Amino acid sequence: MKKPIIFFAFILLLKVNSAFAQNKHFITSGVIEFERTANMFALVKKKITKSTMENQRYYDQYLRTEPQFRKLKSTLTFDANTSAFVPFQVPNVHWWYDSPMANQINIVFSDLKNGTSIVQKEFYERTYLVKDSIRQIKWKITDETREIAGYKCRRANGVMLDSIYVVAFYTEDIHVSGGPESFNGLPGMILGVAVPHENVTWFATSVKEKIVDPKMLLAPKKGKEVNNKVMKEEIMKAIGNHGDFAIVELKGLLL
Repeated sequence: MKKPIIFFAFILLLKVNSAFAQNKHFITSGVIEFERTANMFALVKKKITKSTMENQRYYDQYLRTEPQFRKLKSTLTFDANTSAFVPFQVPNVHWWYDSPMANQINIVFSDLKNGTSIVQKEFYERTYLVKDSIRQIKWKITDETREIAGYKCRRANGVMLDSIYVVAFYTEDIHVSGGPESFNGLPGMILGVAVPHENVTWFATSVKEKIVDPKMLLAPKKGKEVNNKVMKEEIMKAIGNHGDFAIVELKGLLL
């Protein structure tokens, strides 16, 4: 008699789980606030190269007088098919300590349905409008989880721009394959990103489910229109005489 009881209990459990999955609420539109944290001690130290040893005094001064972490705010507004990432604009750090990775230089509009993006990128008093396909990131999903802004998130490790290692945490409770900046491509919304070798992270501080006004999902229009290939060529021209520090700048400007 025990075997039939166990069998029917198992069937009942499957039905309960199926009903729970069908009735579970998934978010498809809203606004997420992010905090971007840059380790300025590490970023300023990268400005000390074989050809710029004179920058050592600026690094030492920064350690004595400035905070280690620079925190910047941004919002990601999204619906089922599109998203718009907009940073809160604040003054850049002093040019002695400045680098692209220390600032938020992108406004990112993503058409998730059609796989395209428009990025307004500002650097060195230049403004570009980069129109191209959504960035492709090679992801490997893991079993590790953590909670971010009240949501259970799963970790994924990825490689972007050929060699930049990135760690992301996404939630399946938000049925949109997006994230901050140009991070995307996972089966849910990315609420946390770390680029450890570049000393920067993005983590959601709040998630607000709401019906989004279409006016909040408009693509940026300011800047010289280019694609990713031309954008990289423009960047290389701008940093061509920056010596050993150029590779650091390149990563920050392409990110």
